[in-house]
Amino acid sequence: MTEHEKMLAGKIYDPFTEGLPEERANAHRLSKLYNDTFETETEKRAQILAELLPHCGENVYLQGPIYFDFGTNTQIGKNSYANFNLTVLDICKVTIGEFVFLGPNVSLLTPKHPLRYQDRNPFVSPKTNTVTDQEYGAPITIGDNCWIGGDVTVCGGVTIGEGCVIGAGSVVTRDIPPNSLAFGNPCRVVRAITEKDSLREHPELFGDSKDMR
Repeated sequence: MTEHEKMLAGKIYDPFTEGLPEERANAHRLSKLYNDTFETETEKRAQILAELLPHCGENVYLQGPIYFDFGTNTQIGKNSYANFNLTVLDICKVTIGEFVFLGPNVSLLTPKHPLRYQDRNPFVSPKTNTVTDQEYGAPITIGDNCWIGGDVTVCGGVTIGEGCVIGAGSVVTRDIPPNSLAFGNPCRVVRAITEKDSLREHPELFGDSKDMR
C-alpha cells in the first residue's frame, strides 16, 4: 500500500512523504483564498470550492472561514450549510449528507494519535532519514437532515445517523442512531425525535401568523 492508501484506510502512515505535505499545503492555500473572499463574490467562491471540494453537491453554502486538511477526502451532499469556522481534518473520508446544517465552530476530526508518548513523539524514519510521526485515523459520516449545533466536535470513527440533532458544545465520540436528540461531553442520546417535536405542536412560536408551510 502507498502511504496515501494507508492514510485513507486508517492504517499508520508517514504524513511527510509521497506528496502528502504538498496536498495539505494546497488545501490550506485554497482555504485561505476562500476565507479572503467576500460572501458576495459567489462566482469566485464557487471556483475555489470546486478545486478544494471536488465531491461537493449543489447549493452547498459555507459561510467561512473554513479550514480543510485535504478537502479531496470530504464529500458534502446538496443543500448543506456550515456557519463560521468549519474545521475538517480529513485524513480519512468525511461524508456529510444532504440538508445537513453545521453551526459555528464545528470541528470534524478524523485523525487519531497514540496514547503513549513513546509512540506519539516525532522520530527519524530509517526509510527516509527524515523526521516523521505515527499517525492514523478513522472516517466520519453524518447522515442526511442533521443539525449539528455550535462548538460541536465530532471525533474519528463516528457515524451520526440521519435526522439527528446534536446539541451545542457536544463532543461526539461514539455513533448516534438516526433521529436522535443527543448532547453532552461525551455526547449521549437523550431521546428520539418524534412527531411531537413538530412545529405544528407549538403554535405559540408563530405569534399571530400561521404555520409558514
